[in-house]
Amino acid sequence: MSLAELICPAGTPAALRTAVDAGADAVYCGFQDATNARNFPGLNFTPEELAAAVAYAHARGTKVLLALNTYPPAGKVDLWRQAADIGARLGVDAFIVADMGVADYIARTHPQVRLHLSVQAAASSPEAIRYYCENFGVKRVVLPRILTIPEIRQIRTEIPCEIETFIFGNHGLMVEGRCSLTNYLTGQSTNMDGVCSPASDVEYRREADGSMSSQLAGFTIDCFGPEEKAGYPTICKGRYRTDHREDAYYAFEEPISLNLSRLLPELIDAGVHAFKIEGRQRSKSYVRGVVSAFRKAVDDIRAGRQADIADLVALTEGQKQTQGAFETKKWR
Repeated sequence: MSLAELICPAGTPAALRTAVDAGADAVYCGFQDATNARNFPGLNFTPEELAAAVAYAHARGTKVLLALNTYPPAGKVDLWRQAADIGARLGVDAFIVADMGVADYIARTHPQVRLHLSVQAAASSPEAIRYYCENFGVKRVVLPRILTIPEIRQIRTEIPCEIETFIFGNHGLMVEGRCSLTNYLTGQSTNMDGVCSPASDVEYRREADGSMSSQLAGFTIDCFGPEEKAGYPTICKGRYRTDHREDAYYAFEEPISLNLSRLLPELIDAGVHAFKIEGRQRSKSYVRGVVSAFRKAVDDIRAGRQADIADLVALTEGQKQTQGAFETKKWR
């Protein structure tokens, strides 16, 4: 395959059609249950909706990747197996998986469908990636967002599969597939229930001075001034007071967005096969704007032209952007 395939988010059927029409090479989506890591009310697909989505995408030359990227709790693996069976029957082009048991089931039962290793598997070493390739036939790995470009280039020489990296969206620094913060407060797991900060546990409270507090399961995660935009309460991006500081600060990570538009040529040169845009919870307008901008940038680079990327600050989380670890030039 050619390098720089554009992988785009599809949280709803409407968003999928928008991404396809905006130029996505592939879209990724999930069912309305715990088998995918964006299990929120109002998001995702029924089997009937996925069937229509696959038909729409394939008619326009776009692939559909089905995310089964959570971990089945003990004794509940049947839900993941049924999801894989339905996806294979509907003709999805690949499954994005994290759990080894799910990967093994698909490899044995639906060997004709490609397996992509989710970032939720947190496989960042050549040895770990090769294990999945050799035992389950994984054809692509989605790398964690903690690797530098030199590290990616070196990994590419040591693994037998394609590489996919995130290029835009949430810049989460929690170790993917290992975060238990939401489970600590709500009893629901990001990795097994597919939901971080479930909406049923979210509350916004307007204070007398006009400020707004965001709460999760009764705990205040952040406070915003009258003129500030209140963000969605996720524990890792909350502001807290501690014994060491009197002012509220981002104890885990600041809500910023990853934007690698300036590094696309270097990523292609490093051997990255596919660029992933994060945002299955985002609106159609977000999907249209971001996908269109990156479609033009990738096409310009492929044609040998200077990429003229649009200014995407208005679409970023927290209105701040970063290139994260990717811009680090040296091997750690």
